[in-house]
Amino acid sequence: MAVESLDDVLPKLRRRPDVEAPNLQAWDATDRLLLDTAAELMRPGLGLTVIGDRYGALTLGALAVLDPGALKVHQDLITGEQALRLNAAEVLGNAGAGFTQLPLGPELLEGAGLVLLQLPKTLAELDQIAEAVVRHAGPDVVLLAGGRVKHMSLGMNAVLERHFSSVTPQLARQKSRVIAASGPRGAGGPERFPIIEHLAEIELDVAAQGAVFAGPKLDIGTRFLLTFVPSMRAAQHAIDLGCGTGILAAMYARQHPGSTVTATDQSAAAVASALATAGINGLAGQVRVLQDDAMATLAAGIADLILLNPPFHVGAGVHAGAGLKLIEAAGRVLAPGGELWTVFNRHLAYFPALERHVGPTVVKGQNSKFTVTLSTRRGLR
Repeated sequence: MAVESLDDVLPKLRRRPDVEAPNLQAWDATDRLLLDTAAELMRPGLGLTVIGDRYGALTLGALAVLDPGALKVHQDLITGEQALRLNAAEVLGNAGAGFTQLPLGPELLEGAGLVLLQLPKTLAELDQIAEAVVRHAGPDVVLLAGGRVKHMSLGMNAVLERHFSSVTPQLARQKSRVIAASGPRGAGGPERFPIIEHLAEIELDVAAQGAVFAGPKLDIGTRFLLTFVPSMRAAQHAIDLGCGTGILAAMYARQHPGSTVTATDQSAAAVASALATAGINGLAGQVRVLQDDAMATLAAGIADLILLNPPFHVGAGVHAGAGLKLIEAAGRVLAPGGELWTVFNRHLAYFPALERHVGPTVVKGQNSKFTVTLSTRRGLR
């Protein structure tokens, strides 16, 4: 299928298999601004790397209007990777035409003269990405980092200035802005990620890649759910769904040494973090780690117990759809009589979904911010 402009690409993009809703879009003004800015710097044969492409707007837009010599892509979320391939099939007629999807690392950035980045939500993730660009790309690389102005901060400039000698914010357009960074300072010494910290209150070492939720800290929802782990049943197969750094998986495994635990998340950074957390705490033989979209590759009825601290954000916006998707998935993967332990913000109306998709649900605890529930899968064991 021939494409001649961004208007041939962007309106056709969808978010599937991620949550779709009328107020959630597969591209934004930042994608268009990054591509327009890149067009001023592109030259024949220049290697192009795209990082943080949410659903394919940057990758497919670049193929349409930049004519890159080689195009490599890194997306942290497996749903983003899948959406890119689905959108490529729709727009280009080929799910893998013209680009290569790779982890954040040397293969992604080798030969890159230009890097397009949708600015991440956390400074730690930006720090890790900038370090990787400086370490693995060439000395003439230019990083174009774009975001919505309301989500940008001076801290982002400071992070980039640690890695590049020239950091220049561009003029804003349609409430988006691009920061151009060049002159990599060099990445001396060992890689700093994952960051490892010892959490004395639970006597656990936690490893965190830059993109993982809460970093190496213990988020308050997980802290509350952890107080119920000693009273949970010893499952043959337990799952930490949306595992983040793998704290719940590790603490449940430690409490129930006879259980097999699967830690799963849609984020590559979370999966790498959880794997490292299990390893440094001597739990690698008990905890396995899986990158997956809401346990889509797991068979129905294989788990006896699931732990869930669901997100209530989709991208930068508050949206319950991600949590509801995980609750529905838990109902499918739990065996009859299996248990789902969920912690969520008290204002979120998850109780009807827990009853509908899993089974009878009781409140096991509440504090000023969170509710912990126990849902039992319908059917006899």
